[in-house]
Amino acid sequence: MAMKNVKNSEVSMADVKSQLEKQQYGFVGNHSSCKICTYTKKSIKDEDVCYKEKFYGIRCHLCCQMTPIMVCNNRCIFCWRDTSAHTAIKVEDQVDNPKDIIDGCIKKQKKLLSGLGGYEKSNMDKLKEAAIPKHFAISLTGEPTLYPKLGELIKDIHSRTFTSFLVTNGLQTDVLKKLEKENALPTQLYVSVDAPNEKLFKKIDNSLLKDGWQRLMATLKLLPKLKDKTRTTLRFTIIKGMNDCYPEQWADIINISDPLFIEVKAYMAVGYSRERLGMDYMPRHHEVVDFANNICSFTKGGYKIIDEKEGSRVVLLMKEDFDGRIMKFD
Repeated sequence: MAMKNVKNSEVSMADVKSQLEKQQYGFVGNHSSCKICTYTKKSIKDEDVCYKEKFYGIRCHLCCQMTPIMVCNNRCIFCWRDTSAHTAIKVEDQVDNPKDIIDGCIKKQKKLLSGLGGYEKSNMDKLKEAAIPKHFAISLTGEPTLYPKLGELIKDIHSRTFTSFLVTNGLQTDVLKKLEKENALPTQLYVSVDAPNEKLFKKIDNSLLKDGWQRLMATLKLLPKLKDKTRTTLRFTIIKGMNDCYPEQWADIINISDPLFIEVKAYMAVGYSRERLGMDYMPRHHEVVDFANNICSFTKGGYKIIDEKEGSRVVLLMKEDFDGRIMKFD
């Protein structure tokens, strides 16, 4: 398979904002946004739920998918976004207050959901409950560890008795250390790993940081120290014909980080990624299962497939299942 050679034109942030608003993104303050997840809508319509609800008990209709920062320090080839527009090493905007961001996201979420009130198949009880989300998935876009007040943001979320899922590319190890020191680690911490070695990392992640791979390794080595304080998770995005190789090297990453959970998930051809890759690079679910089993055979901890969601082409790996995997909520 040949990767498509697409030259990104320079796009202003104003243009990006206009494009994203058409895609029903809700902007909050100078640099934050939220968006109603497809599965939030499906849950309210009683059609389906996302794999996070199946794997961990996170209720889709009560989940706010958001980001405190729109920029990222990687330009991953599988990213849905236009990486020519909002990629940077640090935040240039005036930094907003964490409380204002969370309040703004709750308000914006309610507004974005209002259209479902006129849909005859909507579950009105769920729609009413969804006005106050209980779970914050800090994962919408950008790299959240670039937001300087991330610890305060997570603490604000937890002070409202909400849960938090933080997704990071793992290049800001010092930020994670700071979160630990401040007792501000999320309910569940995701580190995205897209390559089994440095050569493929440079090809796939296109990091702005020359030492990106070394930074990622430092984060992976930190994870075992955080296991008693947060639910550590690795997310492997598998691109067919590109990184579905070297299962023993993927296993080495698991052996270094000793996470509680590993998600092995297929690349999905959405957004701008279709211009760089496309449908041919999407593994089928059975291919994800086979590759995940291959990785497991090289792990020291005896990881195995515990759960899966075929429609999302994702499997969950653990050493052993336990009662608390599916979180209980009031």
